[in-house]
Amino acid sequence: MQRQQVLYLWLAEGALDTGTIAWAFYDGTQGQGPTLPSCEPPFANGVAALEAGWFLLQSPAPYLTQPGAEHGASYLPNEFVFVRSIEI
Repeated sequence: MQRQQVLYLWLAEGALDTGTIAWAFYDGTQGQGPTLPSCEPPFANGVAALEAGWFLLQSPAPYLTQPGAEHGASYLPNEFVFVRSIEI
């Protein structure tokens, strides 16, 4: 039986080779699959995730910034979604 793991990486910019600034990991294997570190970024950037065998499912849509809004609180841009299937 296969289960999925999903990894969200928020990168510094909209390119896969820029640094990871935040991440979230969701484990559909209920702990039966490989885990990722929880206190530091699992990958330095999106390219490293690809090299480790993760599949890129979604990259961020381009967004326009409004002058004066660069210091406002909002969602994190540059969200990349990766998945991998684990045999359990």
